[in-house]
Amino acid sequence: MVIRTGRADLDFSGIRAEFGLPAEFPAAALAEAEQALSREPGAREDATALPFVTIDPPGAKDLDQALCLERVGDGFRVHYAIADLGLVVVPGGALDAEVRRRGQTLYLPDGNVPLHPTVLSEGAASLLPGQTRPAVLWTFDCDRTGEPVDVRVRRAVVRSTAQFDYETVQHSFDAGTPHPSIEALADFGRLRRERAAERGAVELQLPEQEIVPNGDGDWKLAVRPRVDVDSWNAEISLLTGMSAAKIMIEARIGVLRTLPDADDGAVDALKRSAHALKVPWPPGTTPAKLLASLDPGRPESLALFVDATRLLRGAGYTAFDGEIPPVTTHAGVAAPYTHVTAPLRRLVDRFATEVCLAVTAGEDVPDWLRQALPLLPGLMGASDTLASKVDRACLDQVEAWVLADRVGQEFDAVVLRTDNNGADVFVAHPPVMGRCTGDDLPEGERVRVRLTEADPQDRKVVFARVRP
Repeated sequence: MVIRTGRADLDFSGIRAEFGLPAEFPAAALAEAEQALSREPGAREDATALPFVTIDPPGAKDLDQALCLERVGDGFRVHYAIADLGLVVVPGGALDAEVRRRGQTLYLPDGNVPLHPTVLSEGAASLLPGQTRPAVLWTFDCDRTGEPVDVRVRRAVVRSTAQFDYETVQHSFDAGTPHPSIEALADFGRLRRERAAERGAVELQLPEQEIVPNGDGDWKLAVRPRVDVDSWNAEISLLTGMSAAKIMIEARIGVLRTLPDADDGAVDALKRSAHALKVPWPPGTTPAKLLASLDPGRPESLALFVDATRLLRGAGYTAFDGEIPPVTTHAGVAAPYTHVTAPLRRLVDRFATEVCLAVTAGEDVPDWLRQALPLLPGLMGASDTLASKVDRACLDQVEAWVLADRVGQEFDAVVLRTDNNGADVFVAHPPVMGRCTGDDLPEGERVRVRLTEADPQDRKVVFARVRP
């Protein structure tokens, strides 16, 4: 189902106004960004001979990461280059103040609200192909099981040789013709997925709704297909974040992404849901291994993934300096973890990276960085909340637009989660998650629903159960 943007009311200006999203950068911040273009990278390792490539969504210009893998004996060497924002953002300057206020890039269908001016995030700081760029270079020497035995991080200059998207890379692996720089990604990614399951990492394979262009300025709702390359590539980022967290904890200073372990009550509730959905739970199987074994295409799996979100509540950021905090792990990752791999798009990554660089170089963490650390949990928490609200508002808006002229029509749906007031349901065509009124809505069941309300003004979509 396509919506026509030719109508004046089919834009996202209302959402931008509602949440007070900035339309432009302050003049002083833009001036600093322009000045950074001529800043010399300084003494750093020349890694331009490494044939890096990037893997991002189609059309992306803010390229944070580039990778290059090679087999070494029966193990692997992984080079992971991250855009170096420490070179271009002056601590205490106007640009630093503005990016702290923004917290992260917000993605709306009709254009981003970037964390940094695009002259940096889509230009001089982005790891675009064919361009020599300053970067923070992580190198991991890993054994045959995929576990790191040596980790190095330093400033470097790199040069990406190609820009790929996930679907293209997946097709190349399916055809047996992957790019040489990532030929080892499949084997390494699978090993890291095995290690994740052993640790107890929780992955919820929920459908990812997207608002995508449909040509001629039109938009449509779609579900982004999950491919193996998604998880393989994510494992490189997770490895980096886990290694950075270890560096910080050993140095007793830094900022972590934390999530307390789920209590026994949450696990017991998930087991009851699995029983009700007739999903076998063998004795001794951890929630992580059970969830990893499910077929995401089955309705009962989808319902259990939604129910398993109760295991991942309470994520936040924890800053520390001198004393190790009581919680250092992220239950979803099942290990200590921090964000360091997306500094173009997320504020905290720049600061966490600077801690790792100082510590591994044997240098004192600078005062400006120590002073900033306690502020980061609040800044990131606020920006995460805003980003979640904006994402949900955009999806709700488009769902209401798409369905506005289909009130009264019937659809097939899967019941995701039931409560006293009805249930959350997922309609596959068009891909919509909405509320359904009525009783007798068992989780994990396929049901027939009728659209009773689709209000674009209130961004509200409601279904009702159709009795057989």
